[in-house]
Amino acid sequence: MQLDKETLTKIAHLARLEFNEKDAAAMAADMSNILAFVEKLNEVNTDGVEPLTTMSHEVNALREDKTATHLNRDMALESAPEKDDTYFRVPKVLE
Repeated sequence: MQLDKETLTKIAHLARLEFNEKDAAAMAADMSNILAFVEKLNEVNTDGVEPLTTMSHEVNALREDKTATHLNRDMALESAPEKDDTYFRVPKVLE
């Protein structure tokens, strides 16, 4: 498949490619070769071939969620450098 200049410019814009006019002919030839290769792949008989979702056959090692006892607010506030009743005090970041 041969690309015309308009299609090449549109693809370059979508792919955020930058090249000058003197490189446009080489870029069009390279993209045409890529498209020709993809067209050849479309000719391959893939009947009965399962689609792949990943190249790895490893399975995630999942674990059960477990609940645990966490510090309560009062215990956490004991180690706070600055506190105000039941809240942590932090430096002001917005004006």
